[in-house]
Amino acid sequence: MSDTVASSKSKPRRRSSDPNALEFFPLPRTVRGYSQEKFRGDAIAALNVALLAFPQGMAYAVIAGLPLSYGIFGSAVASIIGMFFAGSKFIVLGPTNATAAMVFTSFATLGLTGSQAVSQLPLLILLVGIILVIGAYARIANLIRYISRTVITGYITAAAVLIIANQLRRTLGFDLLPAEKKDASIFIYAFYYTARHILETEWPSLVLSLATFAIFYLLNRYFKALPNVAITLLLSSLLAFVAAQQVPGFEVDLLKEIKASDWGFSFPSVSYDSIDVLLKPAVAIALLCVLEGNSIGKSLAAREGDRLNSNQEMLSAGMANIGCSLLSGMAASGSLTRSQLNANSGAQTPLSSFYSGLIVLAGAILLGSYIKYIPSASLGVVVITIGISLLNRHQIRMVTKTTMSDRITFFVTFITGLVRPLDEAIYVGTACSIALFIKKVAAPEIVEYKFDKEGQLGKLEDKEKRNDPEVSIVHVEGELFFGAAELFRNQMRRVCEDPNLKVVVMKLRNAHNLDATSCMALEELIKYMNEQERALLVSEVRPDTMRILANSDLDAVIGEDNIFPDEESNPTLSTAKALKRAKEIIGDREARVSIYAKDKR
Repeated sequence: MSDTVASSKSKPRRRSSDPNALEFFPLPRTVRGYSQEKFRGDAIAALNVALLAFPQGMAYAVIAGLPLSYGIFGSAVASIIGMFFAGSKFIVLGPTNATAAMVFTSFATLGLTGSQAVSQLPLLILLVGIILVIGAYARIANLIRYISRTVITGYITAAAVLIIANQLRRTLGFDLLPAEKKDASIFIYAFYYTARHILETEWPSLVLSLATFAIFYLLNRYFKALPNVAITLLLSSLLAFVAAQQVPGFEVDLLKEIKASDWGFSFPSVSYDSIDVLLKPAVAIALLCVLEGNSIGKSLAAREGDRLNSNQEMLSAGMANIGCSLLSGMAASGSLTRSQLNANSGAQTPLSSFYSGLIVLAGAILLGSYIKYIPSASLGVVVITIGISLLNRHQIRMVTKTTMSDRITFFVTFITGLVRPLDEAIYVGTACSIALFIKKVAAPEIVEYKFDKEGQLGKLEDKEKRNDPEVSIVHVEGELFFGAAELFRNQMRRVCEDPNLKVVVMKLRNAHNLDATSCMALEELIKYMNEQERALLVSEVRPDTMRILANSDLDAVIGEDNIFPDEESNPTLSTAKALKRAKEIIGDREARVSIYAKDKR
């Protein structure tokens, strides 16, 4: 018996064939067959990503209005913890401009700044993580396809101009009044207050900012392969140090150093009132994480001919945020720049994120004390260049010119993001996208058809007459879910209003997603037709539609003799049979019906 138990335990557990199946701990599969070649590819990619993640972490902490340590340690923690639950190499997790801007506006809208925001940050991120984990197991990522990428484009464009507006004062060397900083979480106020204080500009900060921008521009133009953000901050720091020694009156604000002691456990302070206040922005940040990560991951996976398990990556992001909430990090999502750099640098497995997180963590501990030499204005310039890079002219042109729905969704999201907090822009844009989608699919096409002399079906033009004025063949195409039920019923009633009409043959091959609402509408239509002494026949009924008719008992209402299943090998046979049945109903027993059949020779 022991031999039997041993043999059963030795059997490897088979992985589910479902591409969207979740694995809570996919690390064993990740490291299976790990080779020196894969390690080399992951290590090179990790170093490149870490050199970008370190300065970006500082920049995103500035955008969020948090101490620099939260951005740097958040980058490390998210990359390390997220790897244990990631299903692919395509998404590098960490703070991003979009989530950082959302954190800033969320706290500013609630009137939380400085130490108050820092004290509430762990709970906010914990809620984000829990929402993402629950959403992953509920397969919420599968529903994201109903939200247009235009929403993300509109949100990121609004976030970009807000980031730029809020960092201008840092590059010019002045600050806003405490009362003004709260309102500055909204673009129109940030722009107004910056213009109001423009005369307070300090020339050393302005000169250093222009020099920093010139350095960054030249490096990006001639040395694109180098870690230009880190090099820019290093050179601008040297320039500021030399200028302070040689130029009288040259003084600029410097950043605060990061100490290893800044990193540690940060237990959320949980209370009902805090959860009630932070839940709304947490949902918005979680939604943004899914939209952002899903878009990035699928794009990179498609480039390599691979697939992305969106729910698995959603679980990874959720666990990364839970880790950040407990280890002094900030909200984490999929980073576009770091993910692209990771893929372009030859990453082989999700372990590249793990290695890059370790490098960032080591850099924070070993080099954190040197951050105090970086000018605040120089970091502000870097943040502004990040904001400018988010203004993707190609995507903006595409979403504003492709369709009217995209144009409306973009401008609704973008304008909302300019005049209201960014979390509201996400909600409003998503609602607009879904509403326009439902409007589009909730318009089934109903066209009358006729048989020609050869027995083939063709569209009946408006000016043409039916071959038989007593029989109408109606082709229904599109979605027949609850949103389309009313329109479907009204269109069919108009078809049936012809006083000479006795029988309607309704073709359903290309009608999809019938539900209880559409079945009730169809039942009401049949009752209306019976009152008018008319009959409804249903042809080209697919098996899935047949099951719905049976489950709703609508097959009994229509009548088994009046339902004709679809014939895949002969597209018009089902409708021809229905037309023959129609002739029988109106009493034309001798009527000839042409039936088109394929030549099987």
